[in-house]
Amino acid sequence: MTTDLTRLRELLHDETPLNWVLTGDSITHGLIHTQGERNYVDHLHELIRGDLARVRDVVINTAISGWRIVQLLEDFDRRVATWRPHVVTLMVGTNDCSTGGVFPIIEPADFAASLTEFVTRVRETGAVPVLMTQPAVDVTNAPERARIADFAQALRDVADHHETILVDNFARFAELGTGRTGGIPWGLMNDPFHPNATGHAVIAAEVASVLDLRPLPTQNRVRADLANRIARV
Repeated sequence: MTTDLTRLRELLHDETPLNWVLTGDSITHGLIHTQGERNYVDHLHELIRGDLARVRDVVINTAISGWRIVQLLEDFDRRVATWRPHVVTLMVGTNDCSTGGVFPIIEPADFAASLTEFVTRVRETGAVPVLMTQPAVDVTNAPERARIADFAQALRDVADHHETILVDNFARFAELGTGRTGGIPWGLMNDPFHPNATGHAVIAAEVASVLDLRPLPTQNRVRADLANRIARV
């Protein structure tokens, strides 16, 4: 167990209200591709402020569609620090790995260096950083993102080196895609690299599991609903 996970558990057992900041790119932004259903941030909001009864907590989504880690660092004060966070989650990399578009092509090592800076700056605010690998993509139909596995590994390496909490969505999506054509869990995707509502349920369930967000059995609505959605994939 990492020191950060121990600290998070201590925070959750305290009565002090927490500020949760969830940031990243379009997947965390969570618009369009869920087609009107909840995204993973919405599910976590209900889990934390509903089932866990942490009604004074605040869950803030500061992600912006199309963004990369360098932009999040440039706008760090607005995306993260201004909210005086206790917990900060970051899921990014789907755009960073791309070799298409207007952005300069970067290498996984450059991505890892920026992630390290992000973790350092989050810790300087006093918050607990949580790194999240991005979901797997349909590389056949998104060839510009063919390097995504390398960027997911960079996230794992940074989390391991800096002993941060890691939610490995890439591995979970790959697991659910086992045995399917191309290894893609089609039931979780709205297009080649954006999860649909069920995909967001998978992400929410992974976050809840890794962070050990467990309500009392009588209040276990959200996690039970997520499990039911995933079981139908």
